[in-house]
Amino acid sequence: MAVKLFDSELKVMCVLWREGDTTAKHISDVLKKETGWNMNTTYTLIKRCIKKGAIERSEPDFMCHALIPKEEVQEAETNELINKIYDGSVDKLFAALLGRKTLSAEQIQKLKKIVEDLE
Repeated sequence: MAVKLFDSELKVMCVLWREGDTTAKHISDVLKKETGWNMNTTYTLIKRCIKKGAIERSEPDFMCHALIPKEEVQEAETNELINKIYDGSVDKLFAALLGRKTLSAEQIQKLKKIVEDLE
């Protein structure tokens, strides 16, 4: 993924991915409730995302459309985490997740299923 998004920009993208194409005003309203950001802050972040090629703007009403899929960003962020924190080792990340004592039986079953599907 060529587009690197900061956490604040990801919040804007998350609204778009969750709600679908929508106006900048609606994104601003949602983020005001969720984060307390004012309209200027949100519009600045939307414009940054447009510059980076993550959002496409159309008229009327400053309509916003996500140009990059959520899955692409999740994969890139996961790879960055693995490389930065776990020396590029997926098994170290997996061991860290499995070492958490807060995993439910259902979550453990899901992880086992993922591993089985890989084999």
